[in-house]
Amino acid sequence: MTHPETGADTPPPMPTSAAEPAPDVDAATAPPAGLWERMKADPQYAPEHLALEAVRRLGPEAHQWQERTRAQRPGIPPDALADLAVRRFVNLARLSGAVSGATGIAGAVLDVGVLAWNQARMVLHVAAAYGVDPREPERATDLLVLQKVHKVAETARLALGVAAGRERAGTLLRGSGAPMHRVLAKLGVKLAQMAGIRAAKRIFAKIVPGAAIILGTWANSSATTDLAQRTRELYRPRAAYWSTPPQLPGPRQP
Repeated sequence: MTHPETGADTPPPMPTSAAEPAPDVDAATAPPAGLWERMKADPQYAPEHLALEAVRRLGPEAHQWQERTRAQRPGIPPDALADLAVRRFVNLARLSGAVSGATGIAGAVLDVGVLAWNQARMVLHVAAAYGVDPREPERATDLLVLQKVHKVAETARLALGVAAGRERAGTLLRGSGAPMHRVLAKLGVKLAQMAGIRAAKRIFAKIVPGAAIILGTWANSSATTDLAQRTRELYRPRAAYWSTPPQLPGPRQP
């Protein structure tokens, strides 16, 4: 199946049962064309551009998903709702390295870009599951810290501010004259860092015939599973409600 904006092959939607609502995987499985252009023009800040666009484009999707799922399954606990999103996006990550069909450095950049994008979708859906608004701009900061692009929120916010400024001045960043293979290499490293994949391993796996699907599948799902655990640890304490209220200690016996 071909994405309508990027023209890149995207994973086919996986069947779901009526008893287990899940995110709409064919709604935005690859970064939009405009984002690719910004990231190629400004690869140094590619993760920040991706995080900003993810919140703008995918935050409303995640919010609508949690509203729809809670309406279909009244009283579903936050942990169970998060489980639905995690399972879906880990499966999607497992597929992403196997279906792009592109080879060489361009294929590696495409794969890590799609992976980082869908990891961002997962983070926003898990945030929504725990009652944290995925549409809030602060979620972009969360993304960069959770995906280990920045160690602390303050530096992530500063970098997002820089990226937003460069986004507004995008016309000044085009036509830098850098060879495209150098641009793609830098972009690939940045996106691989964001996706939790070591760039060298990812690229070499893509070059070796027959090995790309096996190595890419394992690395993608492993990195996404690790990210899911960090995301749960961040958002679980912020849950808006719990299916079972905490048990308070009774009065002390004299």
